[in-house]
Amino acid sequence: MKHDVVLLAVLILVISLSSKPILAQTFTFSQAWKTVLQESDALAAEKQNIERSQYLQEAASDLLLPSISIGANYTRLDHAVRVRPSEVIASMPIDSINEAFGITTDNLDSFFTSTLSERDIFTSSIRALWPVYTGGRVSAVQGIAKAQNDEASHLLTMKQLEKFEDLVKYYFAVVLSEQVLQTRIDVEQGLKTHYENAVKLEEQGQINKLERLQAQVSLDKSQVERKKSLRDAEIAQIALGRLLKTRAKITPTTTLFINESLPQMSNYLDKSLADFPALKMLDSKEKQAVGLIEIEKGKYYPEVYLYGNYNLYEEDNLASQIAPDWEIGVGVKIPILDTSGRSGKMKAAHSSVMQIKYLKAQAVQDLSVLVEKAYREANQSLEEYQGLASSLALANENLRLRTKAFKQGVSTSIDVVDAELFVASIRTQRFVAAYQYMLSLSKLLALSVDIHNFKHYQSYQGIEVK
Repeated sequence: MKHDVVLLAVLILVISLSSKPILAQTFTFSQAWKTVLQESDALAAEKQNIERSQYLQEAASDLLLPSISIGANYTRLDHAVRVRPSEVIASMPIDSINEAFGITTDNLDSFFTSTLSERDIFTSSIRALWPVYTGGRVSAVQGIAKAQNDEASHLLTMKQLEKFEDLVKYYFAVVLSEQVLQTRIDVEQGLKTHYENAVKLEEQGQINKLERLQAQVSLDKSQVERKKSLRDAEIAQIALGRLLKTRAKITPTTTLFINESLPQMSNYLDKSLADFPALKMLDSKEKQAVGLIEIEKGKYYPEVYLYGNYNLYEEDNLASQIAPDWEIGVGVKIPILDTSGRSGKMKAAHSSVMQIKYLKAQAVQDLSVLVEKAYREANQSLEEYQGLASSLALANENLRLRTKAFKQGVSTSIDVVDAELFVASIRTQRFVAAYQYMLSLSKLLALSVDIHNFKHYQSYQGIEVK
């Protein structure tokens, strides 16, 4: 019974927590960007890639250190190793022992034969090997590891630039959708007032039923458009929430903005060609290809190394007593015939270097086109926004006059509706132009690796769009 009560209490607590409304969160653009940098799984993955490449670089730095190992061997011989006096005497540089000393070796063998080692042998030793010269292969491997680490860093920068563009797109899409929604609400309110005026005028006999029906149809259409804009705003909210990893309703506090003008295009182009991470990644790949050439070239050179060995344990026999306990030396290994295909691999690495050079030349051209395209699109959006200012003033004045004329019975309902929709259309076009400008600006700043100056464009030069 007690257990059931506890389960019921837990269930009520879970239901009460799940039923609580999710509070809205306000975000400036800077706060949203910090959240992306902290929460993005894609950026976290690239950071792990950098960490992995750093470990590999550390591993490559150990290649010139001596390697030390402890080993043990068990050996089973075909027979025990024995030394007979006759064999020793026979190995001496004397033609006839009998002639020299007048003795025979038969008795000596029976009394003085010595066992150097039994058939079972167990030894243990510590060994050291220290490469002194490897034909430049070790330094080439270390250079490749460093270039791979640099490439991983440039790749992280690329991902950050992409996320910055994504944030501008989704954050200000929410701002845009809310402004468009407000415009639709204003239109609906204006058409509602117009419809109410039409009803009164129809009752007074100043307009016919058709005029009133046209006002009602326009109001109904505006309500449909307002609901559609609401759905668009909700979709924009969901996209931004996914990017910021939150289920709360997001209230952006940074508005759309424009600038009076942009600096010269050469400013962006020069920085892009100097700093864009895709070009730096190609530089890193070129260094890796050059490193592969050095590795294959090093296979033609000799290797020089120091080595040493110290016996830790050996059998208690005559051979162990005779043998030295340690040894050190220097060794040279000269390649005569190599089966690794070093010549073909070297030519392949040379081809890779040339391929990367061509890719970089093409990337420079493509990057230049992208910068110019983004720059011209940004200016085009500015011109469109600024050019629509007079149209908006005209539309507002036209709406005022049409509404006044309709109340006086000298204008039709359609005239008023058209004037109301024209104002909404111009306002929406200006919002969209400002949004497109911000997309082009973010692209321009990303291509020139200058996204940290976004706040400068917003706070110090920006003209708020309301």
